[in-house]
Amino acid sequence: MSLNESRGTRRRGAELEDAILDAAWAQLEEGGYPRFTIEAVAERAGTSRPVLYRRWPGRTELLLATVAHIGDRTLPVIPDTGTLRGDVIALLHEVNRTRAGLMALVSVHLGSYFTESGTSPAELREHFIHGRPSSMSQILSRAAARGEAPAGLPERVCSLPFDLFRGEALLTLQPIPDQSIHQIVDEIFLPLVQAYQQKT
Repeated sequence: MSLNESRGTRRRGAELEDAILDAAWAQLEEGGYPRFTIEAVAERAGTSRPVLYRRWPGRTELLLATVAHIGDRTLPVIPDTGTLRGDVIALLHEVNRTRAGLMALVSVHLGSYFTESGTSPAELREHFIHGRPSSMSQILSRAAARGEAPAGLPERVCSLPFDLFRGEALLTLQPIPDQSIHQIVDEIFLPLVQAYQQKT
């Protein structure tokens, strides 16, 4: 039992789990995967190792739960500016503000995790998203209803703005310039959408 628990402030259920996962994220940011241990997270969260082991069999499962937790915490607000261009630019600005640091963390701190687990950043990203519909799919659905884009665009076209954004963010390990966001949207994505629109 932790000191906090012994003083009558024992946390339970979702409150305890949120506190553990917040502590796990802080541990990952500070020490990377090599120092991401059940013992370190338990100490940081002010609880005991058995409490963590009752929820997650090991640090791999704890890492995946932490990634999903942070994904929920940093969900971008899907903008509705009235235009496809405005929505995509606003969304990329929001992601640039809230998630560029997460991308850098994955690139810098989790190399040893991918080596140890034999998984890839793409597989970890699935845990980050864990079944949520993509923001771009919702934006493009509205654009199709307005007649700005055709329905049923290929997935690679739908994900293109984020793919280009993610690639630049991982190369620089920092938020990307506003100019790059506008170039992605105006010079690459929108012309491609318009080309598909002309085919229909």
